[in-house]
Amino acid sequence: MALRIGDEAPNFTAESTQGTIDFHRWIGDGWAILFSHPKDFTPVCTTELGYMAGLKPEFDKRNTKILGLSVDPVGDHQRWAKDIEETQGHAVNYPLIGDSDLKVAKLYDMIHPNASGDAKRTAADNAPVRSVFIIGPDKKIKAMLTYPMSTGRNFDEVLRLLDSIQLTAKHKVATPVNWKQGQDVIIVPSVSDEEAKTKFPGGWKAPKPYIRIVSQPK
Repeated sequence: MALRIGDEAPNFTAESTQGTIDFHRWIGDGWAILFSHPKDFTPVCTTELGYMAGLKPEFDKRNTKILGLSVDPVGDHQRWAKDIEETQGHAVNYPLIGDSDLKVAKLYDMIHPNASGDAKRTAADNAPVRSVFIIGPDKKIKAMLTYPMSTGRNFDEVLRLLDSIQLTAKHKVATPVNWKQGQDVIIVPSVSDEEAKTKFPGGWKAPKPYIRIVSQPK
């Protein structure tokens, strides 16, 4: 069954470079980023894993854990980690799941359900396994992104997206195009003007009645 935003993130138990992970228990009461890769020792994924390691302190500030996945054994991940640190300047500082049987990839609808975990599979065979899931403390999927194999993901955008999701989970606002942390936001249509006067006593700008712009809530 295809996963959608708002669905519960499927739970699983898997081996990783930091031991066995029970996904829901591992998330705890925080947030999580699950991002997946089609094959170890591939060039684009190498750059991504290194960059994500450099961003980890920013995710830590947001009470968000990072979990990588690649459809190769954990032993291969550990050997690959040396290449990542050497070429990207950052050691992988988060767990990386071994998914050689494609169990998690299939659970998250990233690959055809009839695909086999044959060790001879190439990255091209696993091309759909290039996804990012943002998961909330309620274990619900808040966002999903899937990229083609040839295009490196923009993890600065994932961080920006997380900021928006966390902000809008607490306040009745939405974030406009290209919004960044600290910029103005929009009062959601479900909030009446009367309610908005209470929630946003400083008032708002309204170029149109349905576009009510306020400063980002603290």
